[in-house]
Amino acid sequence: MTAAPMANASPDDLRLDPCLPAGPLATAWERTLLDLPRISPANKRGLRVLVVGSGLAGASAAATLAEQGYAVDVVTYHDSPRRAHSVAAQGGINAAKNYAGDGDSIERLFRDTVKGGDFRAREAGCHRLAEISGRLIDHCVAQGVPFAREYGGTLANRSFGGALVSRTFYARGQTGQQLLYGAVQALLRQVEAGRVRLLCRRDMLDLITVDGVARGVVCRHQLSGALECHTAHAVLLASGGYSNVYFLSTNAVKSNATALWCAHRRGAWFANPCFTQVHPTCIPSGGAFQSKLTLMSESLRNDGRVWLPLRPGDDRPPAEIPEAERDYFLERHYPTYGNLVPRDVASRRARERFLAGQGVGPGDGGSGGAQGVYLDLAEAIARDGRAAIEARYGNLLQMYARITGEDPFARPLRIAPAPHYTMGGLWVDYHLMSTIPGLFVLGEANFSEHGANRLGASALMQGLADGYVIAPATVTAWLAGHPQPEVGPEHPACRAAIAAVRARIDHLSAIGGSSSVDGLHRELGLLMLDVCGISRQADGLRRGLEEVAQLTRRFHDDLRLPVVDTPIQGELEKALRLEDFLGLADLMLRDALAREESCGAHFREEHQSETGEALRDDAHFAHIAAWEHRQGSVPQRHIEPLRFSSVVPQARDYR
Repeated sequence: MTAAPMANASPDDLRLDPCLPAGPLATAWERTLLDLPRISPANKRGLRVLVVGSGLAGASAAATLAEQGYAVDVVTYHDSPRRAHSVAAQGGINAAKNYAGDGDSIERLFRDTVKGGDFRAREAGCHRLAEISGRLIDHCVAQGVPFAREYGGTLANRSFGGALVSRTFYARGQTGQQLLYGAVQALLRQVEAGRVRLLCRRDMLDLITVDGVARGVVCRHQLSGALECHTAHAVLLASGGYSNVYFLSTNAVKSNATALWCAHRRGAWFANPCFTQVHPTCIPSGGAFQSKLTLMSESLRNDGRVWLPLRPGDDRPPAEIPEAERDYFLERHYPTYGNLVPRDVASRRARERFLAGQGVGPGDGGSGGAQGVYLDLAEAIARDGRAAIEARYGNLLQMYARITGEDPFARPLRIAPAPHYTMGGLWVDYHLMSTIPGLFVLGEANFSEHGANRLGASALMQGLADGYVIAPATVTAWLAGHPQPEVGPEHPACRAAIAAVRARIDHLSAIGGSSSVDGLHRELGLLMLDVCGISRQADGLRRGLEEVAQLTRRFHDDLRLPVVDTPIQGELEKALRLEDFLGLADLMLRDALAREESCGAHFREEHQSETGEALRDDAHFAHIAAWEHRQGSVPQRHIEPLRFSSVVPQARDYR
């Protein structure tokens, strides 16, 4: 069912058919599954599927498709799929199983997801995610994922931001690692069976399309430098998000947007690129030349109380600041949710305190330079005992102690907001297919069901739902109705794509300027954090567009790549990624400037309530913005209207 266009929509917006099922939400996904075409097991053996990315979404999709009988190629830039960044997720995975007996349900998880995203996601997708969540836990338990358990043997749950129930399943602070290992062992089983070909150490640098249909990718082998062409009958992108546009983020240093940007330039529209989440609980930066930031799980906010000195510029040790002189600002603003408000809200309120001069840590606290807050476990330790806190968060607290040199049991943790997750991504319909036929996008790489802000512990849920459940059904349905001839490396489209990538590499190698990749990237990151971070406003966004254009010119005129006598060229790889980040930064700024409202993590200072909360404009912006790349011209903005039948949009109140 195609959503009706808004009054101000252009005719081109009719191309954004989300393929939403008609009828009641509660049975929409099951009815969709019944109607999807199938392919016989014998015929699946003659079809090849290419998966880019080996994280939770990619590994689970590849393993499941291979189990069904497809021949599967998996492209990853890691030396092992076990190193995908999903391994770094800490806190847990949401599921509506009501093990805590506190009233949780599929309906409650669905409503929390829609509200948490500030009513900027499709109802049908959010409901499907809530439906699938319970099956994912059962599947992972069957794989041997060591979830925490209660004394009686039942799976344990804890709370996360944006919810008043305990629905988050966890494996201490290593949930992403354990879930990834479960998916990877399933993947390696298929490698051993000969149904999966694992292509490690490959950077995807272009998407191959034949007659407008995605048929493969061009990769650069990181060890040999060779350009390779890999083709298939369908392509799945599961390459993660783009928070490293900010240079310093919680993402791994090599996490990048190249696969997404290649697809975007080939015709895949990019949805809501300005929806980027700044996580409130990270270890503060140790200096300008740090390479990445470290996440401290949101689960710590279950037991830790967030506070700052009441008096601006108070640089006394925390133990010397009495209770009466402490500002528990989240509990003060939000007495119902307290420290477990959603991430965007917690980060924004922390920034307000920094600007008021209450920040702690290095910097001039009196002028608002300090960018840290205290996360204090003292009350929980006194209540439950040190052993209980160590059992819940032991590895997280060990990591904090090693990085900072401070004992989190002796003094409060010092945390700060940092770029973390990107809700934007390539536009996909209900079947996870992009605007390029045959190109499916999974996990954080698509714009997903998280709207303008992702609830904590929902990323792992979405990645596994896309990979284990949704894509195996919808990819099969598309292949059943779109038979494709074989395409080999000698096909003109493949040769043209390789030639274009080679020309791009030659151009960057020949510039011979004086600016380093890291220096330019650091400048871009600081700029984006300033004008398109926790808070945005029109003048800053316009300035950002001008400065990104200047950085892009410097990149092409003054880039310096070292001359190395080896095919292993780390600086070239970083330069290719930075070029894509520059293009993406421009698109993020345009998207933020065009969205004249505040919603979720997109906080436009011009649009806020008297109490400082985000002020949505449902009359004009209750839609998904999808951007079409136009070579040599300004990108074009299209819209997909959002309709709500089960949840009525309302002010997002966590008080």
